[in-house]
Amino acid sequence: MIAEHRHLAEQGAQLVELRLDYINGEPNVKRLVTDRPCPVVISCRRRRDGGKWSRGEEPRLLLLRTAIAEGVEYVDLEEDVAGQVPRFGKTRRIISMHDFRKTPDNLEEIHARLSKLDADVIKICTMANHPGDNLRMLKLVRTSSVPTVGICMGDIGIPSRILTGKFGAPFTYATFHQERVLAPGQLSYEQMTEIYRYDEINDQTEIFGVVADPIGHSLSPLIHNAAFGKLKMNRVYLPFRVPRENLSEFMDQAAELGVKGLSVTIPHKEAVLEKLTRLDEAVGGIGAANTVIFEGGGRHGYNTDSDAALASIEEAIAAEEQADPKDALERCSALVLGAGGVGKAIAYGLLRRGAQITVTDGDSERAKELAKRLSCRSVEWSLRHSVAADLLVNGTPVGMHPNVDQSPYDAHHLRSSMVVFDAVYNPENTLLIKEARARDCKVITGVDMFVRQACMQFNLFTGEDGPADLMRDMIKRATAAARM
Repeated sequence: MIAEHRHLAEQGAQLVELRLDYINGEPNVKRLVTDRPCPVVISCRRRRDGGKWSRGEEPRLLLLRTAIAEGVEYVDLEEDVAGQVPRFGKTRRIISMHDFRKTPDNLEEIHARLSKLDADVIKICTMANHPGDNLRMLKLVRTSSVPTVGICMGDIGIPSRILTGKFGAPFTYATFHQERVLAPGQLSYEQMTEIYRYDEINDQTEIFGVVADPIGHSLSPLIHNAAFGKLKMNRVYLPFRVPRENLSEFMDQAAELGVKGLSVTIPHKEAVLEKLTRLDEAVGGIGAANTVIFEGGGRHGYNTDSDAALASIEEAIAAEEQADPKDALERCSALVLGAGGVGKAIAYGLLRRGAQITVTDGDSERAKELAKRLSCRSVEWSLRHSVAADLLVNGTPVGMHPNVDQSPYDAHHLRSSMVVFDAVYNPENTLLIKEARARDCKVITGVDMFVRQACMQFNLFTGEDGPADLMRDMIKRATAAARM
């Protein structure tokens, strides 16, 4: 623990929590805090509060009193024991409450109760079951007269960990290593500082993000935050995990949270249309949006997937055939796998370029509906290999991390004359791409499309061109690290 404390201080941590309940054997408080490299919070959590301490209350309270006697900067006390550990010296008191099941409806009442316990800082940490829990928690932090750290746990609660300082919290919590998470949804110190630049967030920081469910696979926060950092923009880009049933509520509350723009991905690209006040031409034609801009009380929908995918495909085919990219897809026969948001965008773009397309999806009705909308052909998923196509497009999530051993198309049906494009970017070399290369197909990976559409989104967010080379480098490094 001493070694990790010193390491974190060397990295720039200004306050480190020492969890005595994680020490096997009898904790030596004096040894832990003597010559400490930076200020500390001392806590010792019982199992009922999400900790590991199981050796009785009197020994635990003695450790906390000892820490105060040693003059530590902060001691963390639960509500029921705050009165048993008196104030002494310069040690400040964090009075805390944890709820690992939910975010209670009566947050204000709980906060008022904790405020009466001689608190220097109030900490409320609850489980987020709905995206709206983040907004309720952050509003509590903003309106509190006592310095308050308000955090929601779980994947849904990640935004609250990053934004609590913007709303007025004196600090937030991170784990010392991403493989040693001490609470659900906790980010590492490295992620908080290097990806989200937490120390630079202030009340003027503009909020952007990606809306998805699940959210863990998305590399959008990595590349957009890197771009904001390079261009020295006071903006942060967050992962918003929003279940299908909560999308409408989230979109209604996003502006109040301070959101200026969103990337939209699986499974919300189509459902989000109901919450938009204005659609660009591509969104109207495709029936799906991947970008939302909040402006003047309205929600404006855009789709950068189509142009990005088509530019990637045209460039690759034109280079192979030494032709004009504008003519690369004319009269090309294409099979599009997937009739969801990505499949719709690519099929729409292909048709506009003069290609002859066939669409298919595991949900046959979905494929038929798209074919009717675009006036093209559809086939049953089981018959996809019977379509003779010059271009094979995967617009499904099949093969996406962590399911990297799956492919949406049987390898023995691939022909060397085919061009194979997989929109999945994580990993870049999906099983489909590997098998297509093995059969001498011309391949196009999803990374190029992803970077192009991200740059287009960045322009919609900021009015400036996105740094494509930086974004591409960040993606390649991240996906390479994931394979190690």
